[in-house]
Amino acid sequence: MNSADFQLAEPLAKRRIVVAMSGGVDSSVVAALAAQTGAETIGVTLQLYDHGEAVGRAGSCCAGRDIRDARAVCDKLGIAHYVFDHASSFRETVIDDFADEYLAGRTPIPCVKCNMGPKFTDLFALARDLGADCLVTGHYVRRVEGLAGAELHRAADPARDQSYFLFATTQAQLEFLRFPLGGLPKPRVRELAAELGLGVAGKPDSQDICFVPDGDYASLVKKLRPEVETHGDIVDAAGRKLGAHKGLIHFTVGQRRGLEIGGAAEPYYVLRLDPVTREVVVGPKRALAVRAARIDGVNWLGGDHVGPTMVKVRSMAKPVPARFDGERVMFETPEYGVAPGQAAVLYAGDRVLGGGWIAETERAELAVA
Repeated sequence: MNSADFQLAEPLAKRRIVVAMSGGVDSSVVAALAAQTGAETIGVTLQLYDHGEAVGRAGSCCAGRDIRDARAVCDKLGIAHYVFDHASSFRETVIDDFADEYLAGRTPIPCVKCNMGPKFTDLFALARDLGADCLVTGHYVRRVEGLAGAELHRAADPARDQSYFLFATTQAQLEFLRFPLGGLPKPRVRELAAELGLGVAGKPDSQDICFVPDGDYASLVKKLRPEVETHGDIVDAAGRKLGAHKGLIHFTVGQRRGLEIGGAAEPYYVLRLDPVTREVVVGPKRALAVRAARIDGVNWLGGDHVGPTMVKVRSMAKPVPARFDGERVMFETPEYGVAPGQAAVLYAGDRVLGGGWIAETERAELAVA
């Protein structure tokens, strides 16, 4: 890896790079590679919540141990490291939103909201204040210089690609951001960490939402919004009661497990959640088929793109052919498990065209009826 991966003008010795450091192996390797270019390198970590019981728990990106790990890496590299307390901003823009989305019967993606707020907006401002030439992160995506400016592309390693979570990155942010790991497979990054003598080389990747201890998000939401623990009925599409539940928070569109409804000719799946009636509406798998989805809060990076378009409606889903008219995504063939609150991210090949939040869906069955 060389200075070209940071896409900065020579000489690098006159450049200043700010690295967003979580304390994990990815951002630590990025910091080491940035320091190797000869540019002045500064590590910045945002303390995003009162880590309390999460202190010392591996797999939580903002816990106290992770801040200490980030600092230890910076000390080894001989670069400055700053920690900024953005807990109140994180609480308002990510944690409260997370709870409110569940209260409204939607399925949130807090990692996207974090990227939209504290990670890119707040870090962007901090990096500017520090006089940086760019802000660098350990995300697995690629920044490609196109004819009309910087473009966001999927990572070379499809198993690590994080482009779905970065669809809301603005063009102005993309011009300033760099993603040096986008062309590398994760095993090579761990090898680099070991070769560079970084203490985090064997550290496990974060698996949980960073502010949710032990992955028990339901407990957190109930603590923040006690009213979410409200019992209701499980009904079919015709409104017939089939059972009862202990709160909408325990369900998401497409879910099959946990319904505890027996005696049906075929399995039931969650079709939608109604926060007004507190009903969980269920039906057979075919009733999950969606022909189109309306999306809000569209962020467009595709310029005047025309041509084939693909869309992902879940982080682990494969992109599927679709058309986009600026407000609605229309699937070429019916798509399943399309949940309000999730994101619809549009691609042209490997390039991210943009995306938005799924607000409502149109069932495929209605098109046939």
